[in-house]
Amino acid sequence: MENKPYGSVIGSSAAPYENALARQCGAVTNYHGITHPSLPNYLAASGGSTFGVTDDAGPSAHQIGAASIFGQLDQAGLSWRSYDESMPRNCDPSPSGRYAVKHNPAAYFTAIRASCLKYDVALGGNFDHDIAAGTLPSFSFVTPDLCSDTHDCAVAVGDAWLATWIPRIVNGPDYRAGTTVVVLTWDEGVGAANLIPGVVVAPGIAAGTVDSARLDHYALLRTTEEILGLPALGAAATAPSMRTAFHL
Repeated sequence: MENKPYGSVIGSSAAPYENALARQCGAVTNYHGITHPSLPNYLAASGGSTFGVTDDAGPSAHQIGAASIFGQLDQAGLSWRSYDESMPRNCDPSPSGRYAVKHNPAAYFTAIRASCLKYDVALGGNFDHDIAAGTLPSFSFVTPDLCSDTHDCAVAVGDAWLATWIPRIVNGPDYRAGTTVVVLTWDEGVGAANLIPGVVVAPGIAAGTVDSARLDHYALLRTTEEILGLPALGAAATAPSMRTAFHL
């Protein structure tokens, strides 16, 4: 999700579903974006670094030749898909309508360009199909469009979007088999504090579990890589893991 500080969601009457999910599952209360604006946060969450990026320019301006979790998965023989709402074509390098390429990190990593053209797909017709069929990949990166992620629309709009999609996931075969964890996070908040909401959903999490340790996108990347048996990239190597707190 996009550009909302912690207090705009957690405890807000505009986000009843997100608050219920935090109570029923797990919550992180001290999770921070890495920087501003959006793009370097997405790169941090998928590559372990901002790679010196300080703006939201497209892949033509930022051709990242470094390793990423997407390339790690390719090398390990594991599957991945990035599901991008409102994206006109696979691995689209240009913004279009409500699709923002700055929120699609797979499009920036040059080493995975061929894989990106196959596995970086539109959300509609793909994510819903894979959930229902029980064919979710080893790793999914799900990006709502500029309205659904609340970048351009109200918190209540994003709350309703999540109330549609997350129940589909938890009622799907992969989650019911006990093999899926869902991490709901935002790219950035506001100001220097950059405190953002975070919710962790997995079958083994006791309702109301809270992790109050200081976390960020590097911690999320480390946690994801540990679960998948991958080495930690960049700053993820020295970031804390979320696995113990949530029994992942």
